[in-house]
Amino acid sequence: MSGGFDPLHPREIDLPTAVPLDGDLSEGEAAERLDDAKIFAAPDDPADIPRWRAQLAAWREGARRRYPAPTRYDDPASAWASRCFTVAQVWLWDELFFDFDTQRFTPERFLDDARERFGGLDGVVLWHAYPVIGIDDRNQWDYYRVPGLEEAAAALRDAGVAVFVDYNPWDTGTRRGGDDAAELAEVVVRLGADGVFLDTLKKAEPELVAALDAARPGIGLEGESKLATARIADHTLSWAQWFADSETPGVLRARWFERRHMQHHIRRWHRDHAGELRSAWLNGVGVMVWEVVFGAWVGWNRRDAATLGRMLPVQRLLHRWFVEGEWTPLSVLEGPVTASDFALDGVTLTVLANSGDADAVYVPSIDVGQASPSAREVPAPVRWIALHEPDAALTTDPPAVTVPAQGIAAVLRIEGDAPTPSELRDLVIALAGRPHVADSAFPHRRARRLLPAPREAGSADADEIARASAGALVVAPGEHVLTVRYRARETGMHEGAPYVDEWKPLPPRLHDQRTLERVAVLPAPVRVAVAEVTEAAFGRYLDAIGEAGASDHPRSERPVTGVTLARARDYAAWVGGRLPSEDEWQLAAEQPGFERRRPLVWNWTESEHSDGRTRFVMLKGGSDHRSEGSDWYFDGGAQHPTFAAKYLLPGLGIDASPSIGFRVCWDGER
Repeated sequence: MSGGFDPLHPREIDLPTAVPLDGDLSEGEAAERLDDAKIFAAPDDPADIPRWRAQLAAWREGARRRYPAPTRYDDPASAWASRCFTVAQVWLWDELFFDFDTQRFTPERFLDDARERFGGLDGVVLWHAYPVIGIDDRNQWDYYRVPGLEEAAAALRDAGVAVFVDYNPWDTGTRRGGDDAAELAEVVVRLGADGVFLDTLKKAEPELVAALDAARPGIGLEGESKLATARIADHTLSWAQWFADSETPGVLRARWFERRHMQHHIRRWHRDHAGELRSAWLNGVGVMVWEVVFGAWVGWNRRDAATLGRMLPVQRLLHRWFVEGEWTPLSVLEGPVTASDFALDGVTLTVLANSGDADAVYVPSIDVGQASPSAREVPAPVRWIALHEPDAALTTDPPAVTVPAQGIAAVLRIEGDAPTPSELRDLVIALAGRPHVADSAFPHRRARRLLPAPREAGSADADEIARASAGALVVAPGEHVLTVRYRARETGMHEGAPYVDEWKPLPPRLHDQRTLERVAVLPAPVRVAVAEVTEAAFGRYLDAIGEAGASDHPRSERPVTGVTLARARDYAAWVGGRLPSEDEWQLAAEQPGFERRRPLVWNWTESEHSDGRTRFVMLKGGSDHRSEGSDWYFDGGAQHPTFAAKYLLPGLGIDASPSIGFRVCWDGER
């Protein structure tokens, strides 16, 4: 179901905005329409480029009168944002960022990987709650109260990487604490956060801005999607999410208005990021690297990762040119090759992008910007350097610059009397190990089922084991065809991303109910417990193992909850069994005699999977708890036995929930 739109093509609101080539664009209705643009479309006819540039300048002049110059950008505490070219969105429990074996955060491993493949990161968004929030009453702030997270954030900052936290304004159906502004300010201070990502919001309300400014001067606020021109004043960053460009790359409206405003291009479900990288490069802005979208693998291909690695040294070391230089968009338009010029202090940086499928060679014009010598003096020759060429060196002849297919390049022109930029030596060194890579194949990952670590079995006494397994339901061996239902969400299911190459998944495609057929093969009979383990039974287990505080544990016939997956496995081994797989659970649930204790709680199953970046477990049964008020919450309520919920597995005990219990199964008929 598409909901009346083609998900593989941008919607009308995503398209670039045409710039009128006639009329006054400094004010009036036409100017206000451009105030709302995502990207100013390039003109169809190259002959119109000079008028197009003049109209953009007129719009900007008028817009700056309508929206007075922001003072935030003049505050040294805010200056970091204009250098934050590449930001990664990371789930706290991403297996590059967290080691499940040692149960500790590993930010250094995450940064090393990014440094090798992308050229490093300037910022990291620590994503914490969605898509597990809502499984119980814990609110978004509870998910930032994690042991070791403060140290992980400090390690990122020590490495020169800005730390962003996430704010979920839609979280209104979990437990209430303080007001959102106060809670968010506390998290910012505790983690030393530099910025806040405004999930689902384009901008923050002024009251929230004031609260965060008071908590940490220079805080960077980054909204999702386009930012209103009026609010660029107090938001130093924004996403360029799902911004469709013109065939010839156009100009980002927010960046054109304020050169110190940082934008991050992102099309999260795309397997080809060449278009985003071209636009970012030509506009002097950054990108969002997001390889695991809420548990779905959408990793970057080698070509795009290498392209970003070739962009970043130039953007970082020649930062002044991008924010202070005279920007001339579409300075070159030769077939598939497009360029922007950024001129400062007699040095012109030309950044080139190739939208074609074959390498192109660009040779700068020797006449551009070079005055004719007078009869009395001969000026020093212009010097050039093609930054991305092997063995790049200054030359007085215009170099032949190779712009790789679907890639980028850059050339510096230094006027005769202008000093060579002091950054040039470090830049050439940084680029020397960053060749273009042509391989654009998607780097697939497949989730594999993980076998639990061996546990000592059957240490409970015979009476306890008999009591636990009494009346267990026998699931016959053989091949079973199961119907499985689930809510799509952005996590997908067992395999693959759910919205490959789509622009913006929208209802009814987003969060819709789906059905699949699954084949389960059981090599031998399995006995599944009639009902969940009770608090009383679990209490006896705690007594047996000498768990401190066990005497205070509830001893009712309610299902035991607040038990981690690892501890549930330990209990199951103690009574001589294990957890049932999601298929075994479902097959048992379809039999007479299968019971659910009250209150209803989700059941752990032996279904831990990993693709090397995300761990997840399938939960079965549903729960009485349901967080209301947003479709972004985890599934709640009683569920049919065919329903399965993909639960991203947190570490450090965060997986334990008052909404999750478990039952045990045993191999063999007796």
